[in-house]
Amino acid sequence: MKNAAVIGAGTIGLSWTALFAHHGLTVRVTDPRPDLAEAITDALETFAPHLGTTAGELASRVHVAADVTEAVKDADVVQENGPENVEFKKDLFKQLVAEAPQHALLLSSSSAIPSTAFTGEIDASRVLIGHPFNPPHLIPLVEVVPGERTSEQSVETAVAFYTSLGRTPVVERKEIPGFVGNRLQNALSREAIYLVEQGVVTPEDLDKVITNSLGIRWATVGPFLGSHLGGGPGGYRHMAEHIGKSMKKMWAGLGNPSQSPEEQERLIEAVEKAYGSSTYSELAETRDRKQLAVLHAVEEN
Repeated sequence: MKNAAVIGAGTIGLSWTALFAHHGLTVRVTDPRPDLAEAITDALETFAPHLGTTAGELASRVHVAADVTEAVKDADVVQENGPENVEFKKDLFKQLVAEAPQHALLLSSSSAIPSTAFTGEIDASRVLIGHPFNPPHLIPLVEVVPGERTSEQSVETAVAFYTSLGRTPVVERKEIPGFVGNRLQNALSREAIYLVEQGVVTPEDLDKVITNSLGIRWATVGPFLGSHLGGGPGGYRHMAEHIGKSMKKMWAGLGNPSQSPEEQERLIEAVEKAYGSSTYSELAETRDRKQLAVLHAVEEN
């Protein structure tokens, strides 16, 4: 892979741009936003320290493309980061299949829509999902999800490509809306919202619960290995046969938040009260610094 096209320069697209450039790819970026050049410059200045390089070094490999046609003209890989809209993606991928080089891998950062839903009648053999977690230049996971007509060679190429970027690709062999990461995140978020709605805990304290318990454990071993270790010498079997029984009883009692307009407004105000004294940039900088510290610690052990 030498040339990459990034379609869509929002938060995800700009992060991919920095990562691709950092790994030596020539990147052409296109987006209808009027401030595209400025947005790229600002993003590279922000992300360069995370990657241990300079904004100038990254910028030397990044170019603004006037449109999709120009962006993909000699691309080896295309990473789409457009709206979560089936019709938009149908039109775009029809164009990508027609205009990108025949060997180019066509990837979508779609966070919920499987590729089979938007490939229609086009040749979908090289189209698949490459869904990152925000921001992809820091968070290693990429969910690689082939569609019904994606070739196995394209899956293997996608895995090799993301691995070459220092990412951790996970191939999901069955399409499901939201894929794996977002479904897990949404399940936990639903219960978190319910607990705040019920007045059990504040948003700030709920974040403390996660960052001082599950977040630490899952960042190192994940839920299944965590449970296997939680079962002691008897492992997951002991956990499932004993503690698992009481856990199962809890499933029926998990919350179903109303999220009525009134409840939603109360939740928004509570979150703003907890974190509104800091700017987005300040909060993001703290998040990224801590995430890098966690990643470095995991890599060293």
